[in-house]
Amino acid sequence: MLNRITLPVTPFAQNCSLVWCSDTNKAALIDPGGETERLLAAISDRGLTLESILLTHGHLDHVGATGELVAQTNVPVTGPGLDDAFWIEGLDQQVQMFGFDPVTAFSPDRWLKQGDTVTVGNEKLAVYHCPGHTPGHVVLVHEAQRLAFVGDVLFNGGVGRSDFPRGDHATLINAIINTLLPLGDDITFVPGHGPESTFGHERLHNPYLR
Repeated sequence: MLNRITLPVTPFAQNCSLVWCSDTNKAALIDPGGETERLLAAISDRGLTLESILLTHGHLDHVGATGELVAQTNVPVTGPGLDDAFWIEGLDQQVQMFGFDPVTAFSPDRWLKQGDTVTVGNEKLAVYHCPGHTPGHVVLVHEAQRLAFVGDVLFNGGVGRSDFPRGDHATLINAIINTLLPLGDDITFVPGHGPESTFGHERLHNPYLR
């Protein structure tokens, strides 16, 4: 089983997910945007072993603690897609743009693309490329448990912004409608901000998808 808790971090209340395999106690952090020591404490308190950092996209509020976590734990960084490299290479500019404290630079060890899989212990997550918010944005889906980590693609009642560099609203809506929603109404998703929802609820009620 893939266990999980949501840890909102940064002034943007970004939903960092701590996920772990119940068989092995190996864990990953999905989108560690900040508050490094709090994230490490959550891992330690549960007796887990951090084995990787998984990134859905390159925005600062989702990746800000990554460099510091790598410096302290030496775990690999997986994701996002290669088209988000310019966001990660420009972390200093993002710090100035968003008014954050300086962060430690990093480079992903593996870029992700449509059709890839990533592992957390014995558990597998499927990778779906969902551009529009950022060009290299990916979504991670645990198909057996009908669970998705969607970053800033889709929210409870909303969709991601597309007014950042290389964002595009039509591309974003296309990714949601043609890539995510066909995966099934019963999938629960953890968004980058705010409360969880299901693909089915958003298909019926999200005003941006009608």
